[in-house]
Amino acid sequence: MLWIEAVRMLSANLEEPFALEFVYRNLYELTKLDWLNLQRQEITDSERSVLTELAKRLKNNEPPQYIVGWAEFCDLRFKVDGRVLIPRPETEELVQLILSENAEDECLSVVDIGTGSGAIAVALASKRKNWLIEASDLSSDALSVAVENADRNVVSVHFTKSDVLSAFMEGKKFDIIVSNPPYIAFYDTDEVDDSVIKYEPDSALFAENMGLAIYEKIAKEAPSVLTENGRIYLEIGYKQGQAVSQIFQEQFADKTVTVHQDIFGKDRMISVK
Repeated sequence: MLWIEAVRMLSANLEEPFALEFVYRNLYELTKLDWLNLQRQEITDSERSVLTELAKRLKNNEPPQYIVGWAEFCDLRFKVDGRVLIPRPETEELVQLILSENAEDECLSVVDIGTGSGAIAVALASKRKNWLIEASDLSSDALSVAVENADRNVVSVHFTKSDVLSAFMEGKKFDIIVSNPPYIAFYDTDEVDDSVIKYEPDSALFAENMGLAIYEKIAKEAPSVLTENGRIYLEIGYKQGQAVSQIFQEQFADKTVTVHQDIFGKDRMISVK
């Protein structure tokens, strides 16, 4: 059997038809040309066994990013495994919103709440070398991954274990607070992909009070650590625009709360400034 025949057969029942190619190429460090040349060759029994096992894992909804051990975010490569969420394209839009509204020549202090893999903090640090960036997470396991990602991408981020902003309440002030917190309501599991439910950490996905609990905690604690002209940027669930806006407008009556849509026109971000 040729490689191309084996790949076609094993990919036939996968949700993402090119997932098998992505995983195999990255595990074995093959270029696209290497892969194309391989398709014309006879596949060995050992190669077919490896390919079959990878297809089985993908069929079982294991995320390709966890299999290869990395995900791309804002043109950077991040280590990911079961300790952290896989960074998503919509979160890249949150990073771009922050960069577009805050000048490069400003020296700003930033804190990323619930940093997970460190994606937001590391991406901001890579684009804004003069910003002072801190990041927090309640999970020690997640912080270990985030530290490694900062090192891998050669940026300076200070990481702190904290339940939301509790570790920063004594004298710390930030110009920007950013967060992509857990925001899925427990009754909305039917809207979440099986692969997410099975493999990604629940603590980074779900929140009490219809998914609003962490936003409420951020709104309560933020006034103690935000500078006078400071700004807040949040990722939200597509149904949460009105509810999250109200939470922050009540807490920050003197600021403007804006809901921003993603590229698909869905409510996905909130800014408070």
